[in-house]
Amino acid sequence: MKIAVILGTSKSDGNTRAMVDAFVNASGATLFDLANYELSFFDYENKNSTDDFIPLVRELIGFDHLVFASPVYWYSMSAQLKVFVDRLSDLLSFEKALGRELKGKFCSVIATGYNEELPSCFVDPFEMTATYLQIKYKGYAYHCVQTESNLNQMNTTALVAVQNLTN
Repeated sequence: MKIAVILGTSKSDGNTRAMVDAFVNASGATLFDLANYELSFFDYENKNSTDDFIPLVRELIGFDHLVFASPVYWYSMSAQLKVFVDRLSDLLSFEKALGRELKGKFCSVIATGYNEELPSCFVDPFEMTATYLQIKYKGYAYHCVQTESNLNQMNTTALVAVQNLTN
């Protein structure tokens, strides 16, 4: 199974990146850091059609499993990942044939944050988007980072995530 990790964060070398790196190393996934792409907000007139969104999606279509990775910012995904998810609307409006190629793929979520538990409202947009696009949602892996000890346990969480999310 070919796995793509789509990382959206304001800090490309932060805790979420550390967990993603451990996940990528254990799974053989390919990382797509949204910081390396020019993505603009969804536009009903499609004036942003020359940014990196459609080329990125064309590349992602070649993968079986999409893993969305984000720190928890105010109980939600990062702004960078939210822009990417919002732009999926392009696949319903302007690039319908490309959007249909997502049907039947798998997706899951990797997140890090300060709270001991991942807020349920964080996961809802991913689950509902997957359902709408007929993508099979496989769940999430969350790692709480409050102490240095928590950081040292991140690799274990990533290894469990590989087993739970990609099988």
